[in-house]
Amino acid sequence: MNAGFILVADDEPAICEMICTGLELAGYKTRKAANGQIALQMIINEQPDLVVLDWMMPMMSGPELTARLKREERTKDIPVILLTARAEEDDKIKGLECGADDYITKPFSPRELNARIKAVLRRSQTTSSEALTVLDMTCHPEEQQCRIKGELVSLGPKEYKLLEFFMRHPNRVFSREQLLDKVWGGNVYIDERTVDVHIRRLRKAISIDNHERLIQTVRGSGYRFSPEQ
Repeated sequence: MNAGFILVADDEPAICEMICTGLELAGYKTRKAANGQIALQMIINEQPDLVVLDWMMPMMSGPELTARLKREERTKDIPVILLTARAEEDDKIKGLECGADDYITKPFSPRELNARIKAVLRRSQTTSSEALTVLDMTCHPEEQQCRIKGELVSLGPKEYKLLEFFMRHPNRVFSREQLLDKVWGGNVYIDERTVDVHIRRLRKAISIDNHERLIQTVRGSGYRFSPEQ
């Protein structure tokens, strides 16, 4: 089972390798970054499900990178776990105040890191049942229904899930592979072009008052839901 994609950034190759090996044994896909600048570019380009960052890294420290990620619309929802040898309370507070979702003090066991990752992913993936509204369009998660200016929109189950996912993650570009993983589920093996079919159906269904323009094709990358048109 594909448990998710995790980026691990640490300038000590042995530690980075140890963490990735443990995570891969637990079912995660992993990628490595040797410094903060490389990690930033990989996070922007590859959109991991979670990032594990060492506090002390060249080019950009863990807290600096975390703060930058949380400021950017495209990366602000990606969970971050900081790793550090700093055990003082003030350091833990600093780590969490910069936007980190959790903080682990070295040395730690692979079991502890795995448990922390599972807890952070569980929190980040919990979706609210409250209505989502963008402009004149409202989605009701409990009823799995969408209305535009009060008019009920006819959506199939996958089109609804796509729309709700987009509305929860505005202004972020998602590849077809990412959409398959997030909306269809990681264990579903279907052609990526299936996403294009459902996007066309979704655009047609929400074409009332040109709402289809909110779903943009980003050439060479995938799709983005942009309410800022």
